[in-house]
Amino acid sequence: MRKFNTILLIDDDIATNEYHEIIINIAGVANKVHSVTSGQEGLDYLTSKGNYNGKEDSFPQPDLIFLDINMPAMNGFEFMEEYENLDEGQKGKHIFVMLTSSLNPDDKKRAIENNYIQDFMDKPLTKELVLKLHAKYLL
Repeated sequence: MRKFNTILLIDDDIATNEYHEIIINIAGVANKVHSVTSGQEGLDYLTSKGNYNGKEDSFPQPDLIFLDINMPAMNGFEFMEEYENLDEGQKGKHIFVMLTSSLNPDDKKRAIENNYIQDFMDKPLTKELVLKLHAKYLL
C-alpha cells in the first residue's frame, strides 16, 4: 500500500494531536506523523531546512496537513494567509484538510473558498475518515 510520506498535525490541543497521531498510525497510511501546537510552529516546521526524505538541506514538505481552525495567536485561516507567502519549495505538494469542532457555517464556506484547502472535516478524526482520505488522494 502506498503511504503518505509525512502527515503534519497543527492543533493547539496536545491531547487531540496525540489522539489523531494514534488514529493515523492505526490506519497505517503514513511513514511519519509530525505534530505542532500552533500555526507559527507549523510555519517554522515547513520553513526549516534539514535532511528530509533522504535529501540534505531540504524542506520537510509533508504530503498531508491537518489544520485546526480555532487556535490562539494564529488561527487556521491566518496560518493559510502566511502559508500563501512561502516560497514554492517550502510549500511542496501539500493536501490540506481543515479540522474543526465549530458549528459556524461561515468557517466551512471560508475553507471551501481557499484554493489550498481540499477538505473540511469535523474533529475528531476516525480511522474510517483517515482511510477515506488516503483512498481519495493516494489510490
